[in-house]
Amino acid sequence: MKTLSLSILALALSAPLALAQTSDGMDHSQMQMSDAQMEGAVHTTATLNSIGDGTVNVSHDPIPEIGWPAMTMDFALTSEAQMLGGASAGDKVTLMLIKGEDGMYAIGAMMPE
Repeated sequence: MKTLSLSILALALSAPLALAQTSDGMDHSQMQMSDAQMEGAVHTTATLNSIGDGTVNVSHDPIPEIGWPAMTMDFALTSEAQMLGGASAGDKVTLMLIKGEDGMYAIGAMMPE
């Protein structure tokens, strides 16, 4: 009975971690971000328009969590941005946006749809 109880407890404690690592289809387990950054991260889908030197131009869907309508804009890439898989202009992508200390959002991760 003790083994069963410990097994159930271990499963219950690991479930939230597993869900957090894969929300919105992205595996966050290997990302080098603070807990505060991960807590405030928002996700959206977008069309990748171009990739520049440290910036990405996208046309993103509305982001209700932060009150943004759909729009086309440039985002900076964080210094530890994760590019999960190859993406090129015209591709649909999922973005993980991280709010910086300056209050601006930047791309923490990008993954092709």
